[in-house]
Amino acid sequence: MQEGLSKRERQIMDALYRLGRADAAEIQKTIPEPPSYSAVRALLRILEDKGHVAHEREGLKYLYAPVVNRQSARRSALRHLVKTFFDGSPADAAAALLDAGSKLKAEEIDRLQELIDKARKEGR
Repeated sequence: MQEGLSKRERQIMDALYRLGRADAAEIQKTIPEPPSYSAVRALLRILEDKGHVAHEREGLKYLYAPVVNRQSARRSALRHLVKTFFDGSPADAAAALLDAGSKLKAEEIDRLQELIDKARKEGR
């Protein structure tokens, strides 16, 4: 879902996923090297036009929230990343993560093994 977003748009989406619902000023405070308040408002309108966020009016404020839940957005972004950088191979993407020196906890290794076993059983 975050493919096709600019760096600033992704930062705003990340802020909204962390905050849940927020107004432009709250979002601006969480962005590194934040743009102006009016730029944040303009980007929120663009994100709304693209279907990524929706707003509700609460008093004098507009509160924005992501339209798609974070888990769905993660899956979409990961599919795009695997397709773009790993020729569509989840195994190559996983190997790159592990080769990058990622330290896995025992419970993370167990979870990965369970997912591999499940995929093998389902013939994926």
